[in-house]
Amino acid sequence: MMMAPQRASSAGAERPAGAHGPRAAVAAVEVRDAAVRLGGQTIWRELRLTVARGEFVALLGANGAGKSTLLKALLGLLPVASGQIRVLGRAAGEANRAIGYLPQRRTFDPSTRLRGVDIVQLGLDGDRWGLPLPLRWGRLGERTRSDREQVWRAVEMVGAGPYARRPIGELSGGEQQRLLIAQALVRRPGLLLLDEPLDSLDLPNQAAVAALVAKICRERDVAVLLVAHDVNPLLPYLDRVAYLAAGRAVEGTVQEVINSATLSALYGVPIEVLRASDGRLVVVGQPEAPAHHHDRHLLADGAGDRHAD
Repeated sequence: MMMAPQRASSAGAERPAGAHGPRAAVAAVEVRDAAVRLGGQTIWRELRLTVARGEFVALLGANGAGKSTLLKALLGLLPVASGQIRVLGRAAGEANRAIGYLPQRRTFDPSTRLRGVDIVQLGLDGDRWGLPLPLRWGRLGERTRSDREQVWRAVEMVGAGPYARRPIGELSGGEQQRLLIAQALVRRPGLLLLDEPLDSLDLPNQAAVAALVAKICRERDVAVLLVAHDVNPLLPYLDRVAYLAAGRAVEGTVQEVINSATLSALYGVPIEVLRASDGRLVVVGQPEAPAHHHDRHLLADGAGDRHAD
């Protein structure tokens, strides 16, 4: 995993008052001593994690560490075997309409004719209507105009207006991802759960999407928990990171978490954090078990179950 030096002040300096004011008393995410078991195996245990309102937190760790499992538990899709999870002040699953969720990267066949704006519309009424069709705009009257305005606000928020009416299959990976983020935003959520939104994007698009998410987090006071393998594009914007490995997690600033002592203690084996000649950080180490999957970073990790992420 390659990491650049942190520039935390760029995010903190622009954080809105709501992130640290009265609303911060109720965390967007609060996980206390939680454990999840799948197929008779414990994926993680005694897990603790807090994400404040309006805070941008990256969830890091190798494949199989249980990052996607944690997002599903926050959505109430997986029960905890022990401990407690609270989301936006309520039990997991009870506040899902106030959560914008972007699952792991979806691919669209080039022949897909569904428009980008229809993809965004699914985030607003997909659970009620199924696939939205343009004819439905006229059929629903006044409510339709209100919905359309809400959809286009989300489209414009991510800068996708110029191509939102084009078929989704014709768009680039970065354009598709912006529209999927708009889909997660269309209900004006208080929390965004983004599962590897930078995966499969080229470096310029990774940087652009990272900047977009940070902008939304700051300007809309939306809490963001973003799963990532490569933290590099996120570092200028993050408030904190949570690193998940060996069934446990540590959280803090990048400097507090991404260092040899902390990661060695987390993995239980020597891990070395080096600085490359270009100033980037490289985390290298070899835990006891090999990785279950081909990891996208240099940290080989076999912790957790192969189906956890």
